[in-house]
Amino acid sequence: MSDKKNTVFLIVQDNEDARPIIEAVEQDNSAVNIQYQPGLVRMEAPGRLIVNRETVEEEIGREWDVQELHLVLISLAGNVDEDEDKFELSWH
Repeated sequence: MSDKKNTVFLIVQDNEDARPIIEAVEQDNSAVNIQYQPGLVRMEAPGRLIVNRETVEEEIGREWDVQELHLVLISLAGNVDEDEDKFELSWH
């Protein structure tokens, strides 16, 4: 049974701009659970979830600024650690 109080999540819009982010999260987070709902995608993981700039860039074929995540962001849970290379959620 998972420890729900240790779960972090990221919810983004379900649109073309978010799809490379979703794919990158799936590649870089082996324990991620992705739930597609009408108009949004919820990505949750125990303890830690990361969006790597480099992985998103590979998906879209261009440079990507981590700040672009905020254009599709709906909600999140966890402490944010963000810099030019990553957007990370954790409870640590």
